[in-house]
Amino acid sequence: MALKTEITGSDVMPMEEYGKIRADRRKAMMPVKRNRRMAVGPVATCYFENFETMLHQVHEMLYIEKGGDEQLVDELAAYNPLIPKGRELVATVMFEIDEPVRRANLLARLGGVEETMFLRFGDFEVTGQPEEDVDRTNADGKASSVQFIHFPFTDDQADAFKQAGAQVVIGFTHPEYAHMAVLPEDTRAALAGDFA
Repeated sequence: MALKTEITGSDVMPMEEYGKIRADRRKAMMPVKRNRRMAVGPVATCYFENFETMLHQVHEMLYIEKGGDEQLVDELAAYNPLIPKGRELVATVMFEIDEPVRRANLLARLGGVEETMFLRFGDFEVTGQPEEDVDRTNADGKASSVQFIHFPFTDDQADAFKQAGAQVVIGFTHPEYAHMAVLPEDTRAALAGDFA
């Protein structure tokens, strides 16, 4: 089965139908998302996206906001770029701090953090590239609490990443947030499925 890399209108069910199965769909997505989520350091969480997670997000946004076909166009424009295209991984990275003052203080020091992510495995290191839709660090050097990062792979890098048991380190080299973590094997295996 070919890897799906773009959501179209025909992939989206009518909201009346979605409403009937929403609870079951949300429950079914939990294990999928669990194997695609990775904490890096004390406050950053990476949510690796794919066709399935983005299709679920589009359904949820349409269901909650009830914007119909006009909203669908906007949701597809927002979420399709976050679906891996066969030789990349794509992560939504959230800096999650509940306390507003502490969050503001940290984000004020994290300017450019979106340029410092990496995946390291075998003899390879893949540097993350921020989504180009909008600048995620403002002129004052304050980072957004949500970042969208693409990790472009060569064929050799994808083959090495797909090797069962390969140790994959994910991290940041930012001086204010130089944290790393090792992907669990279940997460590495799930992400390996994003390569065509």
